[in-house]
Amino acid sequence: MKRVVDLSLAVTAAVVLAVPLLLLALLVRWTSKGPALYWSDRVGRHNRLFRMPKFRSMRVGTPAVATHMLSDATKHLTPIGSFLRRSSIDELPQLWSILKGDMSFVGPRPALFNQGDLIEQRAQYGVHELMPGLTGWAQVNGRDELPIPQKVALDVEYLQRRSVWFDLRIIWITGHKVLKRDGVRH
Repeated sequence: MKRVVDLSLAVTAAVVLAVPLLLLALLVRWTSKGPALYWSDRVGRHNRLFRMPKFRSMRVGTPAVATHMLSDATKHLTPIGSFLRRSSIDELPQLWSILKGDMSFVGPRPALFNQGDLIEQRAQYGVHELMPGLTGWAQVNGRDELPIPQKVALDVEYLQRRSVWFDLRIIWITGHKVLKRDGVRH
């Protein structure tokens, strides 16, 4: 059932957003050197690696680490990178990952390939069995500000509580937080 909902929502969103996505891709290319999309190596279901697209908000050559690990992330931002991140528009190309079956709309956010502590703790509690999501319970309860043990605890709570209704609640809260730009660093 979850996969059918994901496909239906992703196809609808892709059709409705096709022109704005194309315009954003052109804007990214026009304002900085490099491709419009950044393909990030992420850890998916069963700890399988996959490539996840985002609109490129950082300059080409920025180290592939979590943003908070950069000494000064703002110096790596493209001219429109801060806007893309604050508005969460940089995440929209992940509709491709949902259509492809690497992600769901709701689930734990996919870890970067080099976040060994997060990957290990998720595997310890069975969270690695879940499809990663565009948004998730940890995302709406603190996003990047959460320490890894707290993020994993929220992922475990999602694992235990998951249902269509809980997913809809998380999507609703996500929409509210995106509009308020709550929990976004750059």
